[in-house]
This record gives sequence, structure tokens and C-alpha cells, in this order.
Amino acid sequence: MKRRKKISLMLEAVENGDYTFRYPEKGICRSRKAFNHALNRIVQILSETRQEIRQQEIFYEQILQEVDTGILVLDADNTVIRHNKAASRLLGMESILHLRQLEHISVELAEAVSGLADTNAQSRACPGYAEPQKRAWEKNAQTVAFDNERGRVRLSVRVSLMRTAKQALRIVALNDIENELDEKEVSAWIRLTRVLTHEIMNAVTPLTSLSETLLEGYRQTDDRLRDGLQTIRDTGKGLLQFVESYRRFTHPPEPEPAPFYVKGFLQKMLELLRHQPVWYAGIEARIYVEPADLMVYADERLIGQVVLNILKNACQAMEERKGKLLLHAYAEASGAVRIELSNNGPAIEAALMEDIFLPFFTTKPNGSGIGLAVSRQLMHLCGGSILLHSDENLTTFTLLFP
Repeated sequence: MKRRKKISLMLEAVENGDYTFRYPEKGICRSRKAFNHALNRIVQILSETRQEIRQQEIFYEQILQEVDTGILVLDADNTVIRHNKAASRLLGMESILHLRQLEHISVELAEAVSGLADTNAQSRACPGYAEPQKRAWEKNAQTVAFDNERGRVRLSVRVSLMRTAKQALRIVALNDIENELDEKEVSAWIRLTRVLTHEIMNAVTPLTSLSETLLEGYRQTDDRLRDGLQTIRDTGKGLLQFVESYRRFTHPPEPEPAPFYVKGFLQKMLELLRHQPVWYAGIEARIYVEPADLMVYADERLIGQVVLNILKNACQAMEERKGKLLLHAYAEASGAVRIELSNNGPAIEAALMEDIFLPFFTTKPNGSGIGLAVSRQLMHLCGGSILLHSDENLTTFTLLFP
């Protein structure tokens, strides 16, 4: 009976989480000592196993927080029992407690999660469905697109059903395929532009050099021939300058991020703009920064190229009428910083909005179609993104720094 009582006390201690529980092993008879040692050894093994499991939980939790895929874990009541930082970033929500919260972002997103889970559950309930013993979950996927204050968002939604010893869970995986598509698109354009610039340089450089040589060697030739050679030379130089501008797109500089104050930065950009040929006296420019000491961690030199390019385009778009420029910067609740550059020029047509950042695309008669493509690439290099919104009142380019 005493041994049964000892075992009962040991089990009760373990159930209550007391792994310091020990029976004496000194000053007792050999048989009692051996029995107590065995019980203590069991408690020690259970304690070590518990610590290993806890370490594994910390390890997997760290991995969960570091991955770029957003993860939500829901119970049978649609309560979110766990989510990672990527899910908060993709959904723009710091705290995610229930599936109903997704309806405030996108009804389609909430329905997709519920619908995918129902599909998996029904497949399990179908006659003849035999779940393999080693596989405790099913997967399904759907693409959901919606608009928020960050612009267009396109997510790949995957739902896995998992059954533990205590409950059934749904694991929702969210991937931002919009950014992936943007990065692949930029990479494809870079490869294409490198090939084109290489071929054009190889073809035009000898022509320009040869025309220079002929002009130097045959100064006394007739006017018609000399004019023709000058035309070839000038056209070749102009084409080489054009190609050189595209080489900036294929060989961007390496960013050197550092913190800088946004207000002073925007004031400097506006002062630089006033000395550009596109500036005219009728422009009214204002700067609003909230809070006044707002800072951004990025490469100020590269971001300056982006801002100056957008402001120069804005001045050209306002066509020397009474133009208005508004430079507004503020911090979101999530900690992200937005710099909005707005002008009251003509609205950009909806059909052109999706192509405005593509290389070679331009709405200007003499434009190269490289400025905004480079701007988007520089923002990606600095870890940010660039968004565009245009209506009859304002055209706004937003620089977003997560």
C-alpha cells in the first residue's frame, strides 16, 4: 500500500507540474532506496522530456515568426489561437482574434478561408474517403485580391485541416503573390534591357566612331557628304545617351541604408526641384510631416532620386497652370511610414495605371519610359514599395516603408 501511495503522490505532483518532487534515497533500507530511486528517475525523465518539448516549441515558434508566409491557426469556433508577424503585416492588423475580423479587410478573403475549410471537411466525410494514417491534414488553395490603403493586394490562401488529440484545427497560410509577381517582372525586364542595350551599343558605337573619323579626315569634302556624316554622328550619340539611361535600370547601385529625418529630406527635395527647368512660378508647394521628427531607415540618396523624379513629372503634368504640390508624410499605427506626393495635374487614365511603372512605357512625346521603372526598382531595393492613385482631383504617388 505504501508503494501505491508513493506512486499516486508522484503522479499527482507531475500532473500539477511539480518536477522537483523527490523521494529520499539516503538512510533507508536497500529495497526502499531502489524503489524511491526508480520513482525519482521517472520524474527526472519526465522533467527532461518536458524541457525538450518546451525547447522545440520555442524553436518552432521562432521559425514561425521569421517566415514570410502568413500563418493563422483557427479552432472549431473560428477563434485565432495563434498567428505570426507575417500574417499581421499582410493583413495590416496587429491583433487577429477571430475569423470575423477578416471581413473588415475583405469579405472574399473570409469566405475563401471558410470555403476551403468546408471543402476539405466534406472530402473527409465522403463515402470511401480513407485518410492515410501518416497524413492528418488536407490542403486546398485559392487566390484572393482586394484593395486597402497600401494599394492592390493579391494573396494565395491555403487551408490545412489538422486534428490533434484534443481538437480539430485549421491552419491558414497566406502568401503575397503580388510582390512576387512584381519582383519577377522587374527581373525579367532587367534581363531583357541588358540584352537590348548590349546589342544596341555594339551596333551603334562603331558607326559613331567611324563617322567621327571620316569627319576629321575629310574636312574639305562637299557639304552634302559632310552633313550626312554629322547626322550619323549626332544620331548615334543621341542613341548612345538614350541607351545609357536604360543601363541605369539594369545596374542599380547597392543601397546604404541609414536613418534620416523625413521633414528635412522633403524640404531639401523641394529646394532642388525649384532649381530644375520644369519648375515655374505658378506652383504652390506644401509639406506636412506627422510627427515633425518622423524618421525613415533607408538610403536617402536613392530615395531622393525617386522623390525628385516624381516631383519633376508632376510639374510637367500640371502644364504651367496654377499647380499644387502636396508632400505629406506620416507614420501608421503598425509603424510603417508613408510619404505621399500629390499634384493636381490631369488624372491618369485607368487603362494606363497598370503600365505606368513598366520600362519603355511613357505618355510623354519625348519620354524615355525609364524614370518610374527605375523609381519602383529603387524602392524595392530599399525594402519599400511605390503605389499610385489618380482621380480628377489629385494624382498621388505613395512611397511605403514597412
